[in-house]
Amino acid sequence: MAETKNFVLVETDGTESSVFTGRQPRQAALKAANRIGGTKKKPVEIKLRERGTKKLHIFSGWKEVVAAPANKPKWMPDKINKPFVKKVGTEVQE
Repeated sequence: MAETKNFVLVETDGTESSVFTGRQPRQAALKAANRIGGTKKKPVEIKLRERGTKKLHIFSGWKEVVAAPANKPKWMPDKINKPFVKKVGTEVQE
C-alpha cells in the first residue's frame, strides 16, 4: 500500500500556499484544479512541489460542471464540478 504524500502548491511568484495530499502527484493536482478553476479553453498552470524534495510537477488543469452520475447518492446535487489535469512536465526547483 503506497503512502500518501504532501504536495505544496507553488504560486506564480514563487510563494507556496496550499497543501494537497495524494498517493501520486496527479491525484493532488486534481484536488488543486477543483479548487483553482480554469476552463478547457483557458487552463490554469498548476505547479506542485513534493514536500521533502525539490522536484516540481507541472500540470495544466481546469474544471467543468457536469451532470452527476445516475447512481449518485441522494445528498449529491444534479450538477457537480469535475476536475481535469494534463501533465506538462517536471522541473527541479532551485
